[in-house]
Amino acid sequence: MHSPGRFANLRRIQSLDPEVDHDEILRLTARFEFPWDYVQGTSIAFMRDYGVPSIAALLDRTREFEDHGVKRYDDTILIGEEATLDGIDSPRSHAALRRLNRIHGHYDIPQDELAYVLATTIVGPVRWISEFGWRPLDPHELVAIAKVTTRFGELMGIKDLPTTYDGYLALLLDYERRHFAPTPEATRLAEASIRIAREVAPPPLRPLVRRVTIAVMDEPLREALGLPRQPRWFVRGVHAGLRVCGRLLRLAPPRRTAYVHRPTTYPGGHRLEDLGPLSMLDELNRVAGTATG
Repeated sequence: MHSPGRFANLRRIQSLDPEVDHDEILRLTARFEFPWDYVQGTSIAFMRDYGVPSIAALLDRTREFEDHGVKRYDDTILIGEEATLDGIDSPRSHAALRRLNRIHGHYDIPQDELAYVLATTIVGPVRWISEFGWRPLDPHELVAIAKVTTRFGELMGIKDLPTTYDGYLALLLDYERRHFAPTPEATRLAEASIRIAREVAPPPLRPLVRRVTIAVMDEPLREALGLPRQPRWFVRGVHAGLRVCGRLLRLAPPRRTAYVHRPTTYPGGHRLEDLGPLSMLDELNRVAGTATG
């Protein structure tokens, strides 16, 4: 049983060519079909980065999660939106990727780490939707998501990337097998991220955010982040509850407007140059602009 018109977007997706229409397919999938699932899967995926000691050390050293957590959360989502709302090869996307490259340019980040972080951004949402989504992803969606992800990485200057979802999954699994290890930095980052999630969650849900977040993690990730094991009954209950929510969404009418993130950091709107930490050059530009404005 499902709501009338519930599969209209899926039929549209199946009628498109993912090699050509990848931007439209991603828009339908991420902004109409699975907006909440996509955000949740991406949020958990970002926490995988902390399980790699070298990445955790850098992120912990910046103190962005500790000192500017909600801004860091908003900026991450907004840069992803800027890069995809008008298509991955649009002027808007290229400007967003230049901004992202400028942010990363302040740090000496190896290519293999960039490729791994990119892999988490595709594997995380796909895994979440596969387990908790209201319907399975269509093969056209997997092809389109992989194509956009690879182009995103190319615009970041990452070489020799996979071109399929299975390729990104293999990259992620192999990298984690070789590099995942618990560190104090990983635990600090994980706890800071959970505090961010609690802050942006609806007030009635905040007391459960930490336990639920840990419950939806797979064991390798939980162990790498040094977080406490949750009781089996609680983990099973969280997973069952999320699956029930997915089944109920099948009964809901299809979304009529595209999901767009509403950041608490920028209630009056944002500019591209607002996104990311303020580097010394950014601060000098801001001061110069104030002086001449």
